[in-house]
Amino acid sequence: MKAQGLYDPRAERDSCGVGFVLNLDGRAEHRIVEKGIEVLENLLHRGATGADPDTGDGAGLLIQIPDGFFREETERLGFTLPEAGRYGVGSFFLPPGGKELADTKAGLQRLLLEE
Repeated sequence: MKAQGLYDPRAERDSCGVGFVLNLDGRAEHRIVEKGIEVLENLLHRGATGADPDTGDGAGLLIQIPDGFFREETERLGFTLPEAGRYGVGSFFLPPGGKELADTKAGLQRLLLEE
């Protein structure tokens, strides 16, 4: 498929039980995040907690990176980010410790450096 209007095939994601909350002008607002959380709360029946309500299935929000926030935090930690749009952020669920943790971190670092 080709891009048309607001549709861009590069933004495709596999999803089941989807809700959209957005500003058509692309302006970042905390109100949009609050409404997105409300959508997730209303999708509990679609599996947002999965079979095990203590862990969930990864349902969440796809949001813009709050560049100002990350710049302040990384400055405080002593390093500088590339320009906005040239870095990414992620959440990783790592083993609790030992060799498995060390191996996982080494593998992640290798993969990230390749990117």
